[in-house]
Amino acid sequence: MLINLTELFTLDGKEKTYTPDIEMKVYHWPSGHGEVVAEKPVILRIINLGGKKLEVEGKAELTLIIPCDRCLDPVPIDLAFDIIRTIDLSESEEERVDVFDEQPYVSGYNLDVDQLVCDELILNLPMKVLCSENCKGICNRCGTNLNHENCDCDVRPTDPRMAVIQDIFKQFKEV
Repeated sequence: MLINLTELFTLDGKEKTYTPDIEMKVYHWPSGHGEVVAEKPVILRIINLGGKKLEVEGKAELTLIIPCDRCLDPVPIDLAFDIIRTIDLSESEEERVDVFDEQPYVSGYNLDVDQLVCDELILNLPMKVLCSENCKGICNRCGTNLNHENCDCDVRPTDPRMAVIQDIFKQFKEV
């Protein structure tokens, strides 16, 4: 959803509250993606500070389905976070890049709410997602989810120096 910011420039100190819906259905981040299964409208309060500077304050709430880091089962994660940004529209695109404060959520005089939420989401994602504290994960040999069933893989750690002796034991078992 795009919010046109030009109506706020008519008077210094003017403020307006917006409640746009989040339109994204899948959130992509560098190490994966998650489906947005529930969201509340974003509440944004935008204040004209004067000199083409705006302050954006808001709150976003949504639920993402993220795979468990151990077993890859889908886990619903509820996220609620505050948004506080200052936008200086007097700077050119090149000046924003030079200062390393690039704002891809602002294009001309339009504020892209989904992109703003995406920028804040990356900071609010949990470091590790687990379906439960005692998640057993998956078998590193056959890929079986150990929370749902057991596998028949040999889980003893193998020492490569003992490979020859293990081959001798296997020959005795076959006879």
